[in-house]
Amino acid sequence: MMRIDILTLFPEMCESVLSQSIVGRARKDNLVEINCRQIRDYSTDKHRRVDDAPYGGGMGMIMGVQPIYDCYSALCKEVGKKVHLIYMSPQGKTLTQQRVRELSKLDGFAILCGHYEGVDERIIEEIVDEEISIGDYVLTGGELPAMIVADSVARMIPGVLSNEECFTEESHFSSLLEYPQYTRPPVWHERCVPDILLSGHHANIEKFRREKALERTFLRRPDMLKNAELSKKDKEFLRRLEEEYRDKL
Repeated sequence: MMRIDILTLFPEMCESVLSQSIVGRARKDNLVEINCRQIRDYSTDKHRRVDDAPYGGGMGMIMGVQPIYDCYSALCKEVGKKVHLIYMSPQGKTLTQQRVRELSKLDGFAILCGHYEGVDERIIEEIVDEEISIGDYVLTGGELPAMIVADSVARMIPGVLSNEECFTEESHFSSLLEYPQYTRPPVWHERCVPDILLSGHHANIEKFRREKALERTFLRRPDMLKNAELSKKDKEFLRRLEEEYRDKL
């Protein structure tokens, strides 16, 4: 069973989200184990402080080495080996679906959530295996990014979703954006569901969806196409799109 440990100052925040919906059910069904560990519990300060002013001056406070290191050490002792540790940081490599797939193959990992102005650099040098960012912006802490990583990995575990197609046809899984989808009613505000989706002709529907996924990726995220597995028909369709949009883009 996959095990994910989140090292945080706000375990209740993480628990409130990761106990809901699909991930919450997966935890109850013992498909994934997610533990939210309170870093403050490992502080040796009588006031349970975990931060201090930065050397050299500057704004804000820095999370110190001792509570984080002792929290992580206790986890490794509990597991019986060194646990792969991810630090959520805007300086890390941007999270991708490919990295999510790779993480889902591990038997477990831990996520360190920074706060305030970050953590003492020596912690990163000593115990962090990789830094991951969820985008080029800054949040107040690492909890929201950590929950995104936990959710994206947990849903890849066999049995968490009812059918593998639930994630294999989604945006980014195959380096393509997902095709547009529709449900009842067939007409809404004079906008109609494409006739082909109402036809019941599965081969034509599959072709329509593939071409829409290619078109959407071409128009919105053309950078993704270089990593996509494209058939000869896909490449021909993209060439036609290039000709059609040559003077429009």
